[in-house]
Amino acid sequence: MINCQFIFEFLGADDYYTRLDDAIDAYAKSLDGYVGTEVWFSEDRRFKNASYYFESMDAVRELAAYPQHIEAKAENQRWYGGYQIVVSEVTASYGNGRLNHLTDPQ
Repeated sequence: MINCQFIFEFLGADDYYTRLDDAIDAYAKSLDGYVGTEVWFSEDRRFKNASYYFESMDAVRELAAYPQHIEAKAENQRWYGGYQIVVSEVTASYGNGRLNHLTDPQ
């Protein structure tokens, strides 16, 4: 399983951002191999981490090639003070059984 974390300092949204973000999110969720999404904000909501989980890198490459994703990346300075993308392979997921997570073995 692949986890793509989109971590950024959020400066604010406009209608253009909202349209792109909604389109990218819907496209990611439509891809074969999409597993799920988690979104976390810092307490002051200045920083956001949107983590998308996929079964393979093929789905990640499809998302990266999506025209609205490319468009948003080119315009990032309008909405983000800074950003970092972390792509990692999930090799294990475990806990005490009282907190379900989308990476739990099926």
